Amino acid sequence: MPDILLVAVNAKYIHSSIGQRSLLANLGDLKFRSKLFEFDIRRHSSEIAEQILKHHPKILAFGVYVWNIELVTEVVRLVKKIEPKICLILGGPEVSFPQDHPAVAALADYILCGESEAIFPQVCHLILSGNAPEAKVILAAPPLLDTLELPYDLYTEDDIQNRILYIESSRGCPFGCEFCLSSLEKKIRFFNRKKLFLALESLLKRGATQFKFTDRTFNINIPYACELLEFFLKRLRPGLFLHFEMVPHLLPDELKKLLTQFPPASIQLEIGIQTLNSQVAHRISRAHVAQSSTQVQPLDANCSVALKEKEILIAEKNIRWIRENTGVHIHADLIAGLPGENLESFAHGFDTLLSWNPQEIQLGILKRLRGAPIDRHTEKWGMVYSPLPPYEILKSSHLTYEELCDLKRFARFWDLIQNSGRFIQSSPLIWQSQSSAFAAFMECSRWLFKKLKKQSEIALPRLARMLEEFLVLVRGLDRDNVHRLIESDLSHSSAKRKKSLHTSRQDRRISNQN
Repeated sequence: MPDILLVAVNAKYIHSSIGQRSLLANLGDLKFRSKLFEFDIRRHSSEIAEQILKHHPKILAFGVYVWNIELVTEVVRLVKKIEPKICLILGGPEVSFPQDHPAVAALADYILCGESEAIFPQVCHLILSGNAPEAKVILAAPPLLDTLELPYDLYTEDDIQNRILYIESSRGCPFGCEFCLSSLEKKIRFFNRKKLFLALESLLKRGATQFKFTDRTFNINIPYACELLEFFLKRLRPGLFLHFEMVPHLLPDELKKLLTQFPPASIQLEIGIQTLNSQVAHRISRAHVAQSSTQVQPLDANCSVALKEKEILIAEKNIRWIRENTGVHIHADLIAGLPGENLESFAHGFDTLLSWNPQEIQLGILKRLRGAPIDRHTEKWGMVYSPLPPYEILKSSHLTYEELCDLKRFARFWDLIQNSGRFIQSSPLIWQSQSSAFAAFMECSRWLFKKLKKQSEIALPRLARMLEEFLVLVRGLDRDNVHRLIESDLSHSSAKRKKSLHTSRQDRRISNQN
């Protein structure tokens, strides 16, 4: 039986926890006395508690995030009720700010705030030796990344075959966007490149194909970004998929050249646009970087807004270039509810971004993450947030509650219809010949919600039929033509899924044979 049980509760089964693996990898002589358990938020709290308790751990460690805090709270309540002597250690963003602790913090014996790879084994040693620390809340100093053991050999064969593997090559972010926790650490720290590339080589040899890099700004260091792409370019194989976050205004020729060499759909770039309102961007300290520089330039308000407008033009140029010259999949982010942005401004930003032709636009609703500086705008801009995770904004001085409800439904139906890629030919008919794509799709989402009475758990055939009805009855399009396009979309989507499953199984067989 393990003395230390590390538990990860992921948002989905396909996700993997790099945080808990990193703790386990750095436990030193306690590693052999420890075990990692992974669950997802669809599991019932009683099932997770039962799995934990049958191992009778002395120390139980959870990573607490905005997506799992409700389930983690239920689980630890059960565990502490049944076995109160188990020492509960909590870490993660949701408990890393003592001035803003959630209710689950009261159930913990110890709370580790910040990056805990170095402090966690020390605390465990003290507890197991009978010299438990007196302080409940322990602030962890950021460790030297060169000294850490990398966690990637802890990915199992099941992880490699069935999950996205999260990779961390740096920590920190030079930008100061106030809605994001990464804004709290301006300095970027890099892991040892030699160790990282050896670990990636090992994962590839074991058959790994799905890599999601957690770096907040992949292309802030252009030589390193190029080195990383060159590494994978030399090791291309069927099914290889790489996900990076990047800023769109840093795309020099050397990076462009490498992106053109990857096959279609092997790279996804997550590009955080967030807002195309220059004044709002300045208000939330959305940092500005000169096109050829990696250093943040402090500017006065007028210059900052002007530079943001210039950056928007550069972003448009680069996104259009990527779409026209590469097979890269662009996932662009917008956030609704930022201080001072109204529905008209957001709609204009959405229409503008859509005209740049990214494959996906992820419409997010502003969240009040614990510790994030966005809180400073609450009073001035009348921002009211939900007390329940994920703490989304409910209303502001510039957006009513009803408008935000509409935006949430818009986002959900946009995911189901457009971002899903299931209605490639038929979805543009929603806004075709309309003055605003945003207004046109808003009309569609309202109509669908009125007819369906819900915005989730909708069977694909029913969604397709309702979309057909909207295009015929509301848009006045020819039924036979609409039906033909939707049937073609569904057929193509089904064939694509079957091919993906077949390729995935084939790749696994080849990997196992090798």
